[in-house]
Order: sequence, then structure tokens, then C-alpha cells
Amino acid sequence: MDPKAAFPIMMGSCAFLMPVCSVKFIRKEKYDLRAALGLAIGGVPAVLIAALIVKSLPIQYVRWLVVFVVVYTSVTMLRSAAAEASAARTKAATAM
Repeated sequence: MDPKAAFPIMMGSCAFLMPVCSVKFIRKEKYDLRAALGLAIGGVPAVLIAALIVKSLPIQYVRWLVVFVVVYTSVTMLRSAAAEASAARTKAATAM
């Protein structure tokens, strides 16, 4: 699939998916309001930057940017999961 076609499709699906999925978290108040507001406010200039700068980048640079973001996110999530698993093991060991 051509990346120029895939990008708007992915962004559009996310734009419609996120409000529906967030209803459960909002009802249970399981989110950080300050972080949500910061991301919402910071998103406006980020979209403008993306529209003006990223749009004009060669597709090779955009691909590498996506790869970097995916790898960074994966490593961050794996480290977080490992820390939680370690804390759970420690808690279970001290409970015995």
C-alpha cells in the first residue's frame, strides 16, 4: 500500500476510534486529567508542525521516523511491564 494513502486512513481510523474507546475511562475516572489536557493543548501546535513540515519530508524520512517511534514505544512498554512484574514478584515474595 502506498504510504501516502495509508497515513490518512490510519489517522482517520484513530480519530474515530479514540473517542469511543475513551468513554469507559472517563466514566470510571481512570485517567490523568493534567496529562490529558497537556496532550490536548500540545496537540494543536504539533498538528500544525506536522502539516507544514512532515508533509513536505521525503517518504524515507517519514518511514524512519515511524520506525523510531514504534521501537521507542515498544522498549518503553517492555521496561514498564518488566518493572511491574518485578514489583509483583517482590510483593508476592514478601506476602508469603
